[in-house]
Amino acid sequence: MLQMNYLCIKNKILDQKNETYLIVGQGIAGTLLTYFLLKAGQNVIVIDNHHAGAASKAAAGIINPITGRHYVKSWKINELLPFAKQTYQDLENLLQIQFYNERNVIRTFANVKEENDWLLHSVEPGYQKYIADKAEVGNYKSKTNPAFGYGEVLQGAQVHLPLLIENYRNYLQKENRIVNGVFDFEQLILAKQGVRYKNITADKLIFCEGAKAMQNPYFNYLPFHGDKGEALIVRIPDSGFEKILKQQIFIVPLGKDDLYWVGATNHSRYTNDLPSEEGKSYLLKHLQNLLQVPFEIIDHLAAIRPTVRDRRPFLGLHPQFPQLGIFNGLGTKGASLAPFFARQLTALLMDEAALDKEIDIQRLAEK
Repeated sequence: MLQMNYLCIKNKILDQKNETYLIVGQGIAGTLLTYFLLKAGQNVIVIDNHHAGAASKAAAGIINPITGRHYVKSWKINELLPFAKQTYQDLENLLQIQFYNERNVIRTFANVKEENDWLLHSVEPGYQKYIADKAEVGNYKSKTNPAFGYGEVLQGAQVHLPLLIENYRNYLQKENRIVNGVFDFEQLILAKQGVRYKNITADKLIFCEGAKAMQNPYFNYLPFHGDKGEALIVRIPDSGFEKILKQQIFIVPLGKDDLYWVGATNHSRYTNDLPSEEGKSYLLKHLQNLLQVPFEIIDHLAAIRPTVRDRRPFLGLHPQFPQLGIFNGLGTKGASLAPFFARQLTALLMDEAALDKEIDIQRLAEK
């Protein structure tokens, strides 16, 4: 049997106004799950405390089809990429803002081995549409220290997640579908056919809490491994960088005012989610070694990412309490993963389709 920590709860007849779904958390997971449920005509209420240190608000929102030191094609990218693009463009139309930016990714090579590894992948089946024949580095060539070589990843993108989340929150407020506050587990009552939270009742409650799920009494049995990441927002005057650059750190254009996201650090040991001098020094060192032009630090961000050892998200319904669900563990690839799997979880909740076994939390249940 699974070892889980539960609160003492009492069954109670639900006699309040009923919502179909109660969503806890409005990061990228909660935002997109709410979007697809509403699009399907469901009643939804979101509880969120507008946490400034949420991982989605500190993330760059990079969609990168070829990742890692070994230049591997991202998991399920052939399905994830077109679905993410369509979803974000539909949200742009709904919110009347622009936050989705197609940006190729420039990869630098430190030596001939890295370049040869890249060239070997470039001729593999399924890779050609994501790897340019020749890298066009643009202004990076004159404003950064030269690398041994360059490669260019095609069909990359950058999603301005803070802009999306803030505007979708405003949309939910206008629709009276969001409650501002910290979720209090002591106020949660489970009934045979649903849940009650304060004066809200719902058929199902879905937790989209990010790293806070590690303290969730119903889902803390899941093997989360939260990592702390830090990033800088910098201004690089007259830089004109249009693509994303990856050379130990990322430089990601934010689209206006010569602003760029620079990051990120990755620490599995941490004591808080606040920006640190250690993280700042690390990023500054790499940025100074990379750039040939001056820059100005505008902001320093930090957050805890909800990471998973097998690098697959956690989605699904609780094995003992099916009125509770979770959508979490997106890690550093949330911008590409969230749309596809938010729609898949919506299909599960509406009894239309099952989840992929690779991401269903039932994969962790003892047989």
